[in-house]
Amino acid sequence: MTDSQRKTMKKNLFIISLLFMLIVIAFIISMNTGFIRLSPIEVIQTLFGYGNEKQHLILFEFRLPRIIISVLVGMGLAVSGCVLQGISRNSLADPGILGINAGAGLTVILFISFFPSTAAAPVFLLPVLAFLGAGITATIIYTLAYKRNEGISPMRLILTGVAVAAGISSAMIVLTLRLSPENYHFVATWLAGSIWGSNWMYVLSVLPWIIVLIPFVFSKARVLNILNLGDLAATGLGASIEKERRILLASAVGLAGASVSISGGIGFVGLIGPHLARQLVGSRHQYLIPASALTGGLLVLIADTIGRWILQPSEIPAGIIVSVIGAPYFLYLLSKLKD
Repeated sequence: MTDSQRKTMKKNLFIISLLFMLIVIAFIISMNTGFIRLSPIEVIQTLFGYGNEKQHLILFEFRLPRIIISVLVGMGLAVSGCVLQGISRNSLADPGILGINAGAGLTVILFISFFPSTAAAPVFLLPVLAFLGAGITATIIYTLAYKRNEGISPMRLILTGVAVAAGISSAMIVLTLRLSPENYHFVATWLAGSIWGSNWMYVLSVLPWIIVLIPFVFSKARVLNILNLGDLAATGLGASIEKERRILLASAVGLAGASVSISGGIGFVGLIGPHLARQLVGSRHQYLIPASALTGGLLVLIADTIGRWILQPSEIPAGIIVSVIGAPYFLYLLSKLKD
């Protein structure tokens, strides 16, 4: 390892550590944020078992599960976007823009429309159903965007994903017309990107997907680096392109589907997270994947905290806060791509 490589590694590890510390700080601030305010001292006392019953209920039953879910969802969506950008060599790839989130959401809405969402078994089935919906959607998009002898065109992938997402959104609108007022209110909140699954059952339902798939994707960092060189170069280096691409696509779909099943339609996290991480640590996926995960987790946590604080006692869904940032950023990236 050269001196330059050693310096780059130290710098990137420092940035990753700094991102982790920022999540810890945002975590602490979020525990103190809400309609019923808990001071930092009260939070610490409650964490160590010295708070009263009301403080324990607020912190452990309402805020902590929601905060943890925000971080997990942000990590899942950002790593999913990082993988999609890597396998397609498309800087605009994102599970929301490509319609994968919409496919996952459609199956979740279908399920919630016909079955109660409060029982334990359905809660743990939601990520599986979302994975199936996202997988079917990704397969359709991949098949329509792929051309023999040409592979995947970045712009064709985006346009195909937007078209498929529009079709799925239309199907959702038709479904909402048949819902009861209670279910309609839930679906409308879900589509806005609200962290709705805010109890420990939902944490346990999404956690296995995150702790299994993100380390697996990280183990494929070298493969993603090779795929970024192009299909011909990757083949020359001995990579089984289509096999690895399908495996990584399935991992990205799993992360996006599991995240969407709990968080609703939060868009742009898979776009913004990897882009910000790439600016900080470069394009090598050994650093880019963990940096993307931390950036995405931080982004959703801050968005949810702002949404809970800005219009108390009402809330703004985290998806709307992220979209306010993400939509202009997407247009900025699109203008750069045209250049």
